[in-house]
Amino acid sequence: MDSSSSAIKIENVWKVFGNTSIDALDAIQNHGISKTEALEKYNSVIGVSDVSFDVKQGEIFCVMGLSGSGKSTLVRHINRLLEPTSGKILINSKDVMELDREHLQELRNKKIGMVFQNFALMPHRSVVDNIAMPLEIRGISKNDRLDAANKILDIVELQGWGNKFAHELSGGMQQRVGLARALAADPEFLLMDEPFSALDPLIRRQLQTEFIKLSKQMKKTTVFITHDLDEAVRVGHRIAIMRDGKVIQIGTPEQIVVSPVDEYVADFVKGISRLKVVQAKSIMQTIDDYESRNSKLPNDLQSVDEHELLSKLIEISKSNQKSLIVKDNNQKNIGVITQSDLLKAVVEGSDGE
Repeated sequence: MDSSSSAIKIENVWKVFGNTSIDALDAIQNHGISKTEALEKYNSVIGVSDVSFDVKQGEIFCVMGLSGSGKSTLVRHINRLLEPTSGKILINSKDVMELDREHLQELRNKKIGMVFQNFALMPHRSVVDNIAMPLEIRGISKNDRLDAANKILDIVELQGWGNKFAHELSGGMQQRVGLARALAADPEFLLMDEPFSALDPLIRRQLQTEFIKLSKQMKKTTVFITHDLDEAVRVGHRIAIMRDGKVIQIGTPEQIVVSPVDEYVADFVKGISRLKVVQAKSIMQTIDDYESRNSKLPNDLQSVDEHELLSKLIEISKSNQKSLIVKDNNQKNIGVITQSDLLKAVVEGSDGE
């Protein structure tokens, strides 16, 4: 993930539904009318309310909220399936609202892949023909698009199923086909709207694991919509929590769970264990601090990545009963985690629950 550049930037986006949406928005912004008053006076419904965030290149950015929070409405603005009442949507620094019909179509066909909750497979087409459909729309020759589709079949572990039809596949396999179809055109961006929510828990978790692995491999910039905080914590690099059309907190899974911004978020996260989100870099002490209180750092300590989760750190520590060296992405030693640091991290979590 490239933390230095924004691939997608949402700036002060509003979506007000209704024939008098512009007047309603003016009244909301300049006279402070409520959601109820907007409905009563202007027959308008606020779908998205002054939302801003950016998505880094290669990041999985989860937008999480309950039904009616505005999350699915919001994601449909990114490729202009919905037009915002006000605000900007920038993709690679280009304003999507300024694209003409031809360039908008090019953005949708070549740059952005979408995966929905309902698999939306063509029942009369084989699996491989379903996957190849975006390439067919782009005018790619039959041989080339089938070659590309078969390669994607391997990536999503559906080898040997290319000639089957949708009704012959399980729900999990159908969703793999949906994901493969979105990837077939090799888009730069993925928009995923509750992609696994219709599946049973075991299959859902399996597909989450496969998607995480696939994301590391393909490095697609992804906006992932979900109502399930467990899923957001597991899948996302960062999470935006929405309520009543507004984004009320943005942060890493660890930041959301450890430091909820209000009672609404705190209520959401109270069932999430710190073991699943707290990272090594958050509980380590500097090497200088360690050596000032102890002897020089031993050379035989096991190293861990700075992003390793607390649950894994405890597991590693159990087996060797020694302190751990923390390394950054460049394999440089940046800190130490002692048995005492681990115990403190666990106890702090227990006290807060």
